[in-house]
Amino acid sequence: MSDIGMAEIDITHEVCPMTFVRTRLALDRLPAGEKLLVRLRGATPLDNVSRSLKLLGHVVEEIQTEADGMTHRLTVLKSPAA
Repeated sequence: MSDIGMAEIDITHEVCPMTFVRTRLALDRLPAGEKLLVRLRGATPLDNVSRSLKLLGHVVEEIQTEADGMTHRLTVLKSPAA
């Protein structure tokens, strides 16, 4: 858990499709309505993970890019239906 009490995973060393698999597994462990902070690296994982999460009904609330320009943080709200 991060300092703000949100579940967090770091998948910066994973490649597709494992980026989504790890994110999905982390979300599966959370109750509906909880948030997950996902840290990932690269444009392709960012596009694929965020698109796949939206297709499953989750909400990507925020995308932040770190100073290196390649590492991103997604704040994801788990859907009640997922």
